[in-house]
Amino acid sequence: MAVTDSPYQAYESSEVGVSQPQTRSVRDRVIPPMRGSVLWGWIGPLLITVFGGILRFINLGHPNAVVFDETYYMKDAYSLITWGVERVTIKDADKAIIAGNTNIWQSCTSETLDKCASYVVHPPLGKWMIGVGEWLFGLNPFGWRFAAAVIGTLSILILARVARRMTRSTLLGCFAGLLLALDGLHYVLSRTALLDIFLMFWVLAAFACLVVDRDRARERLVAWYENSPMSPHGPSLGIRWWRIGAGVCLAGAMAVKWSGLFFAVAFAIMSLLWDFGARRAVGLRNPYVGAFSKDVPQGVVAFVAVPFVAYMATWTGWFATATGYGRNWDQATSAGNPFFFVFDSMRSWIQYQWQVFTFHSDLATSHPYMSEPWQWPLLLRPVAFYYEGRQNTCGVKDCSEAVLGVGTPVIWFGAVAALVALITWYFSTRDWRAGAVVVAYAMGWLPWFYFAIADNRTMFLFYAIPMVPFMVLAITLCAGLLIGPSTPTAAGTMPVRRTIGAAVVGAFALLALINFWWLHPILSAELIPYTEWKARMLFEKRWI
Repeated sequence: MAVTDSPYQAYESSEVGVSQPQTRSVRDRVIPPMRGSVLWGWIGPLLITVFGGILRFINLGHPNAVVFDETYYMKDAYSLITWGVERVTIKDADKAIIAGNTNIWQSCTSETLDKCASYVVHPPLGKWMIGVGEWLFGLNPFGWRFAAAVIGTLSILILARVARRMTRSTLLGCFAGLLLALDGLHYVLSRTALLDIFLMFWVLAAFACLVVDRDRARERLVAWYENSPMSPHGPSLGIRWWRIGAGVCLAGAMAVKWSGLFFAVAFAIMSLLWDFGARRAVGLRNPYVGAFSKDVPQGVVAFVAVPFVAYMATWTGWFATATGYGRNWDQATSAGNPFFFVFDSMRSWIQYQWQVFTFHSDLATSHPYMSEPWQWPLLLRPVAFYYEGRQNTCGVKDCSEAVLGVGTPVIWFGAVAALVALITWYFSTRDWRAGAVVVAYAMGWLPWFYFAIADNRTMFLFYAIPMVPFMVLAITLCAGLLIGPSTPTAAGTMPVRRTIGAAVVGAFALLALINFWWLHPILSAELIPYTEWKARMLFEKRWI
């Protein structure tokens, strides 16, 4: 996230057989060319995505039970697609649903509608997305997990493509997609109807849009530099649809969970700093004046106006119906004046949001699987989403079915080292990629320290899922450094350093695959002997 623009070094052209030119034009320096085949740039990531999707969709409806906080979100989702808002359900609704009964709503009269309105503490978009699967496949485990599996699978493709764009290497893009496909926490959340996988998706999609926007803006700037008379400030870059798309995605993140706001603020600042660096990179005399006059106004639209409109659109069901919590429909419609309706509806909505804010601020209920944010990178306290002990059903007396929300240790521990390396790399070279990944990771992690210290809030490891794509990107960038540039030696062969680097990176990918395979039975509720389940508890006293 540097204002100055450092040259693309080391693994920028890490495709096999691509040599580095001795001198580079302004175009190559500001927009390094994409190496390798465009076709394979899609085929490779798509193959990795298919692999990850198969893993996530196999036996998706198992376990045939309500897993952890699915009890909240799958019912809220079904209520949204049925009523447009969340409603209160009957007692033991989970048992009724598993038995195939969807008549789960508490009955109300027109005079007691307010008693049927459910008080919910997260915005509606994630539940609407879960509801799509329920609308397609019914109120059953496969139906309410379908959207999570789709979104988890798509995030593999997005990460592979954005890693390819950042490294200019299809090989490294596929490496990133493979690591995400093999991460245990990502896998579990892709098969569970919780909100956090949707938050991760929208954050990653916003980041990807901004990386594309960075390239597109620089292409326009270089085209102006090559074909137009120079000016101190540079040109206006026109409508930047990828930046607007990022604004929509950031609104999506906030409309799933409010913690998306941290990313929205950081990404907006980061994108504008990229604009300053681009104008300086082409040699403008007053790059910052040009950026403030031509880029910042568009940034305000993309990062303020667009997200506000998109965020409010996700609340359409609440505004359009009389049965939402805190709606005060009778009061809003009593004057028969559309302006009063809008004003009073907004007043009721703001009051509702304030109630939710105070709820989160006071959320300090103890939970056996809660953890602190400083424990997350080392996987010190994962979450048992599901556990069922069985007798004589797996060839031995004591058997277990478990879903443990935990990351793949090889990936998570490797990411700790990679992030330390990226911080060092950024401060020594000011490379924008290292800065961007570190900032994105920090926005998924550091704000929770405040809530842990100031509010003593109840938190869980799976809150860290928005960090996971950026952990993988950190590993990928370091992998590129290890492999190095594809510059042949005088004899026409690849340097020994590159051969060794490729072997190390390949070995890491193989270790991640083996580690995921070993954990898979306790990530997917496979029926195994109790002794095998216990053997997979890396830190027995903390994982059980």
